[in-house]
Amino acid sequence: MTCSKKTGLTWCSTWRHRRGCRFSIEKPYKYLEANLTGFLNILEACRQFPVEHLIFASSSSVYGSNEKIPFSEHDHTDHPESLYAATKKANEMMAHSYSSLYGIPCTGLRFFTAYGPWGRPDMAYFSFTRAIFEGTIIRLFNHGKMSRDFTYIDDITEGIAGLLQVIPARADGNSSPALSKRGPFALYNIGNNKPVSLINFISTLESVIGKKARIEMHDKQPGDVEQTYADIDALKAVTGYTPRTGIEEGLSQFVSWFKSYYGY
Repeated sequence: MTCSKKTGLTWCSTWRHRRGCRFSIEKPYKYLEANLTGFLNILEACRQFPVEHLIFASSSSVYGSNEKIPFSEHDHTDHPESLYAATKKANEMMAHSYSSLYGIPCTGLRFFTAYGPWGRPDMAYFSFTRAIFEGTIIRLFNHGKMSRDFTYIDDITEGIAGLLQVIPARADGNSSPALSKRGPFALYNIGNNKPVSLINFISTLESVIGKKARIEMHDKQPGDVEQTYADIDALKAVTGYTPRTGIEEGLSQFVSWFKSYYGY
């Protein structure tokens, strides 16, 4: 769970925000229980007690091994690299079916590596920061040849807030390509639109903290993707969404909070 000071919004996305993609390899049934059965319970609740607009968390991981960048909502999402990604794709399909069958307005958001204060302690930026402070080794997979579209939490929550009143309708010939022709359903990427290599990310952390990292290179792990990069044109078109927080500012704010919260 991650919190934004600017908007006061708090968001979460079922099991991943307790563990992470790699945990789905170790405990697959936990993912099925939370991301499939849990999400079905949400959809059934919306059917029994109609809501004006359901906004749910998908993930950039649905793009899997796609090589075309930046990732667009038009791209195929048929090759997930992890069970977590497969369950998130399933969530999108489940929401679409309920939207079509019962007229429930649903909007799915494909989040791109949200980070910031009050975030998940198992996320890489948390472990990197702690390792630099404590002088322990950072294990960098794929020999550091990965990049992520890191998106600061204030930009994430502003994007969500902007969508609250953008209730999807069934697509017609003049509608946004993010909409469905079968029901009131939409999918949007929400990212920073500026991927950062993990090497540069750690270098920025070193600069903010004022201490060098100890890095150990490793081969790529199962379930990892080499790059995420969000095409945010569709979200920008309906809300004016423009991320404002660069990696230097975002990490500075995070490290300031981290030092205060953990007493470093």
